[in-house]
Amino acid sequence: MEIAFRKVTPADLPRVAEIENLCFSKPWSEAMLLDELCLPEGTFLAAECEGELIGYISARDYLGDCYIGNLAVHPAYRRQGVGERLLNEMIGALRQNGALFVSLEVRKSNASARALYEKAGFRVMGERRDYYSAPREDAAIYTLFFDDGEA
Repeated sequence: MEIAFRKVTPADLPRVAEIENLCFSKPWSEAMLLDELCLPEGTFLAAECEGELIGYISARDYLGDCYIGNLAVHPAYRRQGVGERLLNEMIGALRQNGALFVSLEVRKSNASARALYEKAGFRVMGERRDYYSAPREDAAIYTLFFDDGEA
């Protein structure tokens, strides 16, 4: 499958919101996604296949202290490496901008996402009790440090 990566635009937000609704129990609204897109410290990338937006990832960079907000792939395109490629694309963009490290939270029960992050070099650094609702669950905090220019 041939995948292209590009920045998300405001015109993409209905599709991003559609994927958000398919992937999360408490999805962000289109207005929240627009707020994220407009952040000066934000990076919001899309994955496209044959002109169709099939996944996205968002991150914020606060002077080298980076945070991944959401990573989602349309259910029809899962288990095909799209999430891994989106994550690697974002890691590359953050590193190129001088990131020191990147962190994220993930449901402790989300084994596939946790495996993806661990494969990319992220390590568990802690947990957030009752971070998620619907259903209520703890989050694992993952961090990837860029101390030598290599992930």
